[in-house]
Amino acid sequence: MAGTLYVVATPLGNLGDLSPRAAATLKRVAAVAAEDTRHSKPLLHHVGSRAELVSFHAHSSERTLERILRILQEGRDVALITDAGTPAISDPGVALVAAARERGVPVMTIPGPTAVAASLSVSGIGGDRYLFLGFLPRKGSDRRRLLLTAASSEWTVVLFEAPNRVTQLLADLVAACGPERQASVSRELTKVFEETRAGSLQELSDHYAEAPVRGEVTVVLSGTGKQKVEEPPPDPAERAKALLEEGLSRKDVANRLVEETGISRNTAYRLVNEL
Repeated sequence: MAGTLYVVATPLGNLGDLSPRAAATLKRVAAVAAEDTRHSKPLLHHVGSRAELVSFHAHSSERTLERILRILQEGRDVALITDAGTPAISDPGVALVAAARERGVPVMTIPGPTAVAASLSVSGIGGDRYLFLGFLPRKGSDRRRLLLTAASSEWTVVLFEAPNRVTQLLADLVAACGPERQASVSRELTKVFEETRAGSLQELSDHYAEAPVRGEVTVVLSGTGKQKVEEPPPDPAERAKALLEEGLSRKDVANRLVEETGISRNTAYRLVNEL
């Protein structure tokens, strides 16, 4: 009989937020799969856990995944934790959860802290319905597409960002949403220097351009409050002709077609070359 994979939420910062159930689980499992073992050792020491600590992160090999699954298939329990908050949310742990389910391994949640709910609760922005976009791509068409999704969302939007990229994210949101859209920026949640600053995107952008951020950041963006009206994508052939007439290169036209119409890259190149 397989062991159980426990998905254990851990504190965002303050160890007092670790639930008794989470502490008991970490203490009794055979192994703990952790994103950063150096970060997790103090937590296991805090609860008195002697579990085997296995590093499992975004760049872990298939061999590491199989090692954890083998522990489970031997009938021993494993806890999955992330550096802070709930695993498998913008976190590589999702791969382990999916693989365990595919092998018929029981998966159970030990709920607790999450930066999404914590940031929403102190933002002053409605959280009845919200869209979670996590970390945006650093550049390219995928980033532009998600910025437009955030800008046009009827509902509140929650984003994660690394401290050194917050200034750029806020500047991009100002450009996509307009300077007056309301938002909040939360950092160092539950830690000594916890801060949540709310205001217009322009106010927040100006502030953090002058005050470098430390610690992981959660941005909460107010929605438009208006239902998004989906417009049909432009006809690829007509759009390609118009872009060529503007003087764009065939390569640039093909890239724009992929972004604007949703057709595949191969189809876009074939269409452009046929014109």
